[in-house]
Amino acid sequence: MMRKELSERSDHIIALLSEEGALSAAELSERLAVSVQTIRADLRALDDAALVQRRNGRVRLRQQSENIGYHPRARMSRQEKQRIALAVKNLIPDGARVALGTGTTVEHCARFLASHKNLFVASNSIHAVCALQNASGVAVEMAGGSVRMRDLDMIGAAALEFYAKYRVDYAVFSCGGLSSSGAVLDYNSDEVLARKAIANCANTTILVADMEKADLDLACQHGHLWDYDFIVTTAELREDVVQNCARYDCQIISV
Repeated sequence: MMRKELSERSDHIIALLSEEGALSAAELSERLAVSVQTIRADLRALDDAALVQRRNGRVRLRQQSENIGYHPRARMSRQEKQRIALAVKNLIPDGARVALGTGTTVEHCARFLASHKNLFVASNSIHAVCALQNASGVAVEMAGGSVRMRDLDMIGAAALEFYAKYRVDYAVFSCGGLSSSGAVLDYNSDEVLARKAIANCANTTILVADMEKADLDLACQHGHLWDYDFIVTTAELREDVVQNCARYDCQIISV
C-alpha cells in the first residue's frame, strides 16, 4: 500500500508541475496534504529518475530535448486519453488502413481500435502494436531501425523511410505540445520528422492531444492545428485558433 501511495503521489506531483510550471516543496505539500518532509523525499526520488530538476527552492519538470519517461506519462490524464481514444475509434470504420504514431494517447487509441475487424495497421510504436494483439483479422507492418528504448518506438529517418512506403486511410498521431496560437510543437527534430512522415502517408489525418499538451514551451515547431483534418482533444483552444481550424476545414472534436 505504501508503495502504491508513493507512486500515485509522484504522478500527482508530475501532473501539478506540468500544469503550473514550477512549485516549491511547501506548495506541493499544501496541494497534496502531506508533510514537506514527505514531499522532499518524493522529489529526491523524482530527481534521481531525471524527471524533475530542483533549483532555488523550486522544482519543475525536466523539459530540455526529451519528454519525461513513458510510464509516468501513461499514468497521467488516463481518463482524458480514454475519452480521446473512444472518439478516434468512432471516426475509423472496420476494414480501414490506419497508421499509428507514438505516445501514450495513441496507445490508448490502438487499444480501443482492437475491437475493430480487418484493420491494416502501420506503426512505429511497439506499444501500439502490442495493444492490437487481440484485434480480429488485423494485419500489422512495423517500422525497423534503431529503437528508442525509453519509449519503445522508432523516430527520425527510420519513420520517414517506413511511412513513405504506405498510403493509408487514416493516420492517428500526437505531438509534444500545442502553443496558445495553435502551433504544433515537439521536443526534438526527430519527433517532427516522424509526425511529418505519418501525416504525409494518410488521406485523413487525426491529431490527438490531451490537456497536458496545452501551452507547453517546446523547442521545435512545425505546422499548425489547422494543417490536419481532425483534432481530438481535451484542451481548451483560443477562439481565433478555432476560427482558423474552421477556415481550413479542420474539425475539432472536444471530448
